[in-house]
Amino acid sequence: MKPVEEQLAIISRGVAQIEPLAELRHKLTQSVQTGKPLRVKYGIDPTGIDVHLGHTVPLRKLRQFQDLGHQAVLILGNYTALVGDPSGRDETRKGLTPEQIAANARDYLTQIGRIIDLDRTEVHSNGDWFSRFSFLDVLALTSKMTMQRMLERDDFTRRRERGVPIYLHECLYPLMQAHDSVVVRADVELGGTEQLFNLMLGRQLQQDAGQPPQVCLTMPILRGTDGERKMGKSLGNYIGVGMPPEQMFGLTMSIPDSLLPEWFALLTDRPAEETDPLIAREPMAAKKLLGRDIVATYHGQAVAAEAETNWVRRFSERQDPDDIEEVVLSVSELTDGAMWICKLLVRLGLAASNSEARRLLGPSSGVTVGPDRQKITDEKANVPISDGLVVRVGSRRIKRVRLA
Repeated sequence: MKPVEEQLAIISRGVAQIEPLAELRHKLTQSVQTGKPLRVKYGIDPTGIDVHLGHTVPLRKLRQFQDLGHQAVLILGNYTALVGDPSGRDETRKGLTPEQIAANARDYLTQIGRIIDLDRTEVHSNGDWFSRFSFLDVLALTSKMTMQRMLERDDFTRRRERGVPIYLHECLYPLMQAHDSVVVRADVELGGTEQLFNLMLGRQLQQDAGQPPQVCLTMPILRGTDGERKMGKSLGNYIGVGMPPEQMFGLTMSIPDSLLPEWFALLTDRPAEETDPLIAREPMAAKKLLGRDIVATYHGQAVAAEAETNWVRRFSERQDPDDIEEVVLSVSELTDGAMWICKLLVRLGLAASNSEARRLLGPSSGVTVGPDRQKITDEKANVPISDGLVVRVGSRRIKRVRLA
């Protein structure tokens, strides 16, 4: 096991807050002296299908603890997901059914296994204990928290001041997350900065249970591809760890330059001394390096290099990718061998409706067809259709027509 200060240097990189730092140093010192690894907890609720790069920030930190010889403890929050985490939320989360949560959870471990070593990880579903709770158990848990303290939460304070409802079931969430720490006897818990209240409550419940309190380690919130809002599936500004490599690389190349320092720090192991000068000097080269690093993490170095090559050919040299999704159109759908552009975009799945298709057209249209990339701006245009015709919306959405 590495010396304490060396471990602290690795653990502290990219971290927003360690609360309290002195306790973490003490726990690490005891761990080195006794050879007993720390139990490091991270919980994730299966509220969607994709694990995205925002989730990987604490997961990467969990992997660092693993590589330092400590015990990773992963909580799949199938019961906390039924409540919905109110942290950082200005409104009540929409509820999920147990069936939806179970469906979402099926692929979670496969995706998480791309980041942490599942063979060296304790995995628990918190339904294993909450499903056995009686009503008396729920009353005992709620007795650990006053409403005054619950309403001190920033998100609840904002909602109360704005007159936005705060439902009682939402108050259970931090208590449930904190109780998870008691059950697994966590030494350290990881979470985003908006999770600090929940993590600190875990310390209180552990002390009430006669356990040494956990150290709370929070990570910055990763901003999504739009460069403004927290990465999230509902916002559509995310990159999923299960995405194909070319999509993953292309989305990384779409982020604003202002995100580069943040993404390098939170998503790669490259030191700022290496990346900051490159960002200042050649932001495009820095973005390509970032894209390669991200793709290589989940698909390997060779695949990452190929994804970059394809991106350069497709975007810099304006060539289409080799593998284009094909859509079969019937000749009977054509009028004199042509199709109305809006209908064509809808049939190819490049627009959801004629109204959306019209919005894609106009003077700033990104709709092009054929090898010469003829630009279509007239929403009334009829496009001659030939077998193999390539239709593009912007530089990423491409379909090929097959006539039958």
